[in-house]
Amino acid sequence: MVSLTLLEPQQKTPLQQWCFENSSIIRIGRAADNHVVLTDSLVSRHHLELRQVGDASNGGAWQLISKGTNGTFLNGILVIQSPLPDNSLLQLAQGGPILQFQIQEATILETGLRSQPMQGTEENAAETLYSAKNPANSSYACTHEGNSPNNLFCIHCGQPISVQQRIRHYQVLRTLGQGGMGTTYLAWDAAGLIAGMPQLLVLKQMNADMVKIAKAQELFEREAYTLKSLNHPGIPKYYDFFVEGGKKYLAMELIHGQDLEKRVYTTGPVTPSQAIAWMIQTCDILDYIHSQSPPLIHRDIKPANLMVRSSVNCIVVLDFGAVKEIGTAPGTRIGAEGYCAPEQERGQPLTQSDLYAIGPTLIFLLTGENPFKYYRQRGRNFRFDVAKVPTISSQLRDVIDRVTEPLPRDRYQTGKELAAALAACKV
Repeated sequence: MVSLTLLEPQQKTPLQQWCFENSSIIRIGRAADNHVVLTDSLVSRHHLELRQVGDASNGGAWQLISKGTNGTFLNGILVIQSPLPDNSLLQLAQGGPILQFQIQEATILETGLRSQPMQGTEENAAETLYSAKNPANSSYACTHEGNSPNNLFCIHCGQPISVQQRIRHYQVLRTLGQGGMGTTYLAWDAAGLIAGMPQLLVLKQMNADMVKIAKAQELFEREAYTLKSLNHPGIPKYYDFFVEGGKKYLAMELIHGQDLEKRVYTTGPVTPSQAIAWMIQTCDILDYIHSQSPPLIHRDIKPANLMVRSSVNCIVVLDFGAVKEIGTAPGTRIGAEGYCAPEQERGQPLTQSDLYAIGPTLIFLLTGENPFKYYRQRGRNFRFDVAKVPTISSQLRDVIDRVTEPLPRDRYQTGKELAAALAACKV
């Protein structure tokens, strides 16, 4: 039996697995008639073939034949045709999806692993076999030996290597972050109760001491109910909201990627064309939430809340705990210094307040510095002064100036309007 496992690019954790029990040829590509379909723009329609050569009854040997325009890398080396060793890593194009190739005994393959498909992935169910045996019903007891320290799932049996705790039917595999409001976990829905199949997800737990604070409870519940009401590829999917042991939990989609703040701090400022493309995507998401009835205001747009989904290089807006409906009474001042519009500072946010944050976010992406550094007095008001930043063209500077005007009426009024202005700045 042969398995192909799609790996997350940075951590190399499993995302999805295909198992082939009696196949002598496996086709991989973007077209729907492949055995493994990967809808990534770097992947060709018929990118790759894996062929079994030799005596199939004894497992045989496998060979790789690359047909992709952007090439195929076998364990980091560009190849056209090559023998395919067990446990190899295949990358379809530089920067493209990574697959792990393994030859395994059918009696010990335990997947339960098919989780978090790549955004937009099509599945050819007729030709793809998913094995979901239960280890408890098998005489084979896996010891999980030979796994990398970073592995979440065993390369032999496909089950979680370590489970920190169980919360309802969720298995907590790792702590992702801890803050004043709560703790965020990476969890595994082994039973597939959420999506009809096992998958990884994010489980947010509200801290016990926060339960005593009414405002904290309101923000936590608001995020759950807001996500439940929204449906957009640039917004994490809502899965579940429940109370267990006196603590509140929110289960939501796991986004594989990196937020813009970490991205810039790790690799430095980005190119103007990339920064503009990401902000146009952000405008589209904001336009969607602003078009709700009543309109919703995010109130906390900043680089740390904008994540790039690795598989498709697209923005996902995070943290909807601060969302506010237009028309409700002025509330708590929420917003990050340097990114917060003047009216939002006064507790009176508008949809244009979310758009205001696009300006300083662009400054951060193009300079790698806190935009507050460029916030200076100009006449009777404080404005962003980026005239001396070489990566910001005069046309883009004009867009930043307008979107950060002190008065909301002087700014771009909608996400569509701002996106059009940004598109005109593309270089």
